[in-house]
Amino acid sequence: MPVQLFKNARIVDGSQADLPDPVDFAVEDGRFVEVGTSLSLDADTTMDLGGAVVMPGLIDCHVHISMVSGNLALSAALPNTWVAHKSAQIMKGMLMRGFTTVRDMGGADWGICQAQRDGLFDGPRVVMCGKALSQTGGHNDYRQRYDTGYPQHYETNLGSMGRIVDGVDSVRRAAREEIKGGAEFLKVMADGGVSSPSDPIGYLVFSRDELKAIAEVADGYGTYVSGHLYCDEAIQRALDCGIGCVEHGNLASDDTIARMAREGVPVVPTNITLDIVSKMGADAGMEPAAMERAESIRGAGLERTAKWVEAGVMLGFGTDLLGDMHPYQSDEFLIRANHLPNHTVIRSATLDAAKILRKEGEIGVIAAGAHADFIVVNGNPLEDISVLTDQGSRIDMIVQGGVAKKKSAAL
Repeated sequence: MPVQLFKNARIVDGSQADLPDPVDFAVEDGRFVEVGTSLSLDADTTMDLGGAVVMPGLIDCHVHISMVSGNLALSAALPNTWVAHKSAQIMKGMLMRGFTTVRDMGGADWGICQAQRDGLFDGPRVVMCGKALSQTGGHNDYRQRYDTGYPQHYETNLGSMGRIVDGVDSVRRAAREEIKGGAEFLKVMADGGVSSPSDPIGYLVFSRDELKAIAEVADGYGTYVSGHLYCDEAIQRALDCGIGCVEHGNLASDDTIARMAREGVPVVPTNITLDIVSKMGADAGMEPAAMERAESIRGAGLERTAKWVEAGVMLGFGTDLLGDMHPYQSDEFLIRANHLPNHTVIRSATLDAAKILRKEGEIGVIAAGAHADFIVVNGNPLEDISVLTDQGSRIDMIVQGGVAKKKSAAL
């Protein structure tokens, strides 16, 4: 296979606060094969990056690639063919913002993930959970009070975030079905949410036995369960039942944060979605009640941003955007940088994100053996993290699996 040599790159992966000295790295067959100073090897192509900042391909730990509308009931009802084409557009936008891997937290199926892997369209590689699991009246139940029919299409439609299951036997079977269908982990709606009509935040969703059954299935397959969780009691309860990652976590108490640090449970805050929902949720088709819920917990999430890190909880980069909100994805960097050092923010989208996805050494790092995913940045994000925003306009090159997906004329 052809060998590509890249010289004079300043690698910024969040592991240090200062800009490092330049190094070289080589790529072969879609992987980094060597990283070091003054590499001398027989390369087919050589590119001198002139001391530019090079980062591992970014990782978003909380996306919904097939949520094509802020109105999730509408998204769930749309034809699969239309949703698939729209999802491909959403994914292309993510890649052009520098995200070479994303973790889908409900909705994506094996087909659209495999289509990306087969090169049918450009987008980030996807680590998926399949359909998130919700009880009747939980966060994935978008039926209004007067609607008593069972929404069978939630289980099969690409635009549906999750499926409704009740009882230990049913949740166990659903968990097994999602893994059989290609899920690499499981997602459970273990708290109320913003965008669904009948589950206020703080609503304790699923019985303990149901949660334990889902966690047992995941453990049997050598994987984990991530929980949609906002309020403190719901988080503590989920931890008791074996949930291994907390999504959102806005209302976690200091005691809960300390417990998560002790037990090594990571958190993926999603500040940007609450910010955008509060500002433009109506334009995206969201109900006024959903916008009010978002605003009620937005400030609490911001207050906890630094607390997570200070306590020693691993922090993943997440956005949780829907429909036309996806272009705001990179603004999560700006929100976090108001509370954390830039290198810590970067680390949440590289080294630590890879650990949360259980793909340490595979992604989120420029090191021998990892996927050759990297971006060349016009500027220094350690000083000005805004260079990662504006739809990737200051990213001069995006490489995924050793293949250039974007390359500016300046290179």
